[in-house]
Amino acid sequence: MMQFQQPTRRKTLFVLAGEVSGDLHAAGPVRSLLEQAPGTRVFGVGGRKLVELGAELLYTTDQMSIMGFVEVLRQAPFLRKVIGDLKAAIVREKPDAALLVDYPGMNLHIAAFLKKQGIPVIYYISPQVWAWKERRVEKIRACVDRLLVIFDFEVDFYRRHGIEAEFVGNPVVEELAELKFAPKPEFLARMGIDPAARIVGLLPGSRRQEIEKIFPEMLGAAKRIREQVDIVFLLGRSSHLAPSLYDRHLSEAGVETLDCSSYELMQYSDLLLVTSGTATLESLCFAVPMVVLYKTSPLNYFIGKRLVKLHNIALANIVACGLLSEKQAVPELIQHEANADAISRKALEILCDDAVSSSMRRELQEACARLSSDSPSRHVAAVLLEYL
Repeated sequence: MMQFQQPTRRKTLFVLAGEVSGDLHAAGPVRSLLEQAPGTRVFGVGGRKLVELGAELLYTTDQMSIMGFVEVLRQAPFLRKVIGDLKAAIVREKPDAALLVDYPGMNLHIAAFLKKQGIPVIYYISPQVWAWKERRVEKIRACVDRLLVIFDFEVDFYRRHGIEAEFVGNPVVEELAELKFAPKPEFLARMGIDPAARIVGLLPGSRRQEIEKIFPEMLGAAKRIREQVDIVFLLGRSSHLAPSLYDRHLSEAGVETLDCSSYELMQYSDLLLVTSGTATLESLCFAVPMVVLYKTSPLNYFIGKRLVKLHNIALANIVACGLLSEKQAVPELIQHEANADAISRKALEILCDDAVSSSMRRELQEACARLSSDSPSRHVAAVLLEYL
């Protein structure tokens, strides 16, 4: 009698990457995974990078990019719906493993649910419990099967709490290593920039709230800087925000900028004005001097000031100077200090003093060397394959 073989069920991976940077960092491991296990089905939450790899998204990063204590409370009904929909999908699809990327508020909640369903949880890019909400360590211990971290100091931090974390290297270094740039004279000619002009790059952020609160102060500083230095301003826009959001502020400020990619901006600028976030880590990898800015609502700042334990908030400073150090490799202007006058003064101090600029570049180069390791994407994909 002829024997019929039961069809093999496709392996399924649930991914939750709720921010633009998380989508980018998740894409590398998922791509590497699919190269080795091309039949794997991927579904969950992510953005354009995961869609390009064939992931089936229940929600997108555009929908999930909510920042600040007040904004999260305001969006609570929507977030409850998202959590309910994700739980229903997990029960329905029964994934073989879950990859959770950063985004701790939702990811740790979903991790607990996944654990109850008997689904292995791989957490990539640890919640920054070393900065605030240290009690989350207990939830990580209870719900996470493999913790894959991107800063070497995190291994010691978690070990002190009885958790074995694996340092896989930093995905930013890996992603930037793949980029190719034209020689600077070629770039200047293409953009119509005088070779004698200094270049300042503006990176106001990837969230609407950041553009509304920080970009006007950046542009105010730009006007003051231009009064004293022959300068060209490059603007790095976030591709998932409407151009009109930027254009309105540019028109109101009367400042002219040239658009280019954020990475070109980092490669060719003499100085960056950058909103705190992943962009400061990327800028560190280019060893470009920067002034880091951050501004939020008064209530968000009041709450955050009482929760965050660190002296510095910029990842560039944390990597360069240490977790609890008060020293700064690059200046940070936070909340009321992030105003046009203060920003322009700091920027001119760096632009007009070659010794300050050179020293900052050297310190950032040394810090970048500590981020390097073998490919994080291959390392994370290998862990996923163990469970799939």
